Amino acid sequence: MLFAKYRNITRWGIVLASFIIISSILWNTYMFFQKFKAEERSKMENWSFAQNEYLKIIESFSLDDNLSSANLDLILKILGSNTTTPMIVINADSSIVTFSNIKESNHDETSLAHEDSVYVETHAKTLITQFSKENSPINIGYESQTLYYGNSPLLNKLKYYPLALILIIVLFGAVVYFFYRSTKNATQNKLWSGMAKETAHQIGTPLSSLIGWAEILKTENVNPQYIEEIEKDISRLQTITERFSKIGSLPTLAKADIVSETITSYDYLKARSSKLIDFELIAPNNEIYVNLNQQLYSWAIENLVKNAIDAMKGKGKLTIEIVQSEDLVKIRVSDTGKGLSKNQFNTIFEPGFTTKKRGWGLGLSLTKRIVEEFHKGKIKVLHSELGKGTTMQITLKLI
Repeated sequence: MLFAKYRNITRWGIVLASFIIISSILWNTYMFFQKFKAEERSKMENWSFAQNEYLKIIESFSLDDNLSSANLDLILKILGSNTTTPMIVINADSSIVTFSNIKESNHDETSLAHEDSVYVETHAKTLITQFSKENSPINIGYESQTLYYGNSPLLNKLKYYPLALILIIVLFGAVVYFFYRSTKNATQNKLWSGMAKETAHQIGTPLSSLIGWAEILKTENVNPQYIEEIEKDISRLQTITERFSKIGSLPTLAKADIVSETITSYDYLKARSSKLIDFELIAPNNEIYVNLNQQLYSWAIENLVKNAIDAMKGKGKLTIEIVQSEDLVKIRVSDTGKGLSKNQFNTIFEPGFTTKKRGWGLGLSLTKRIVEEFHKGKIKVLHSELGKGTTMQITLKLI
């Protein structure tokens, strides 16, 4: 109760905390990036100073100059210390003096030096433009040489680190959201199951009364045909009550003749449908046994027949056909309605999908669950053509 009362405050608190955490990560990453960038700048400035001194010593170098020889060793060590930062040095006339750590994009680290030279000479302008955008060039001074350098691989990785981190946070948030949503849906499903069972319980009282009244009518001078139809409707109400009472529970399956069960549902639906519907039943004369829950199976057939009648707008031909093949039995429900497009063959079984102006779109999703989850069978759109009709097929295993 306390959580529900402060739900909005909690949500905004989580959003604010997430914003602060992400902002802090981005800011720290930016500061690290700038610090490393400054260190690389200092390293390249030292390199450019060493390059300037190297050129001066080479120009005035003599074998008897011990001091210059010692300085040369130190300068060469500094010049050789750059093993990560890509760089290129050019003269005033744009000719290339030297370069390092530049590899052709389709070459690995074992690329030959002359291959890199060809690549650098060919793409010198592109490299200089790219490096100038990443870092300001450094003027070496000697013979007006200029040093252009880019970001090291470490800096490039650090640049994309916040994006990867944000992606991880988003994915984690998505997991939490879907977990919360699935938990909420599970709670709602339990609620609906409880309401369905309570409805079945409430229907039981007037239903018992109707059975008693039907027995009284038998003693009166009433047309027996009327009483027979009333008993059929009472039996139908009992079936519906059993259906609702089993929602949320695993149904029990028993050996049953699929032909007789289909005929029973067919006869009931035909007698209570529009006379403009031309019903046809094609069934074998022999019995075909499967593991079946009679109430749920009749519910599935009823949903398919009602959908077919709606597709024909109350006028057309509806055919139910039972076909046996080896260890399977196939029940096909065909209509001459408006048909389906191919991209609707799978979506029609999704909860909430409907082509009608009124309806919850639960009939076919419920039928799919009855057939595939409870009876371990298959249901699919066998054939459909716009303007000509649809054939739905249920496939069950024989005993």
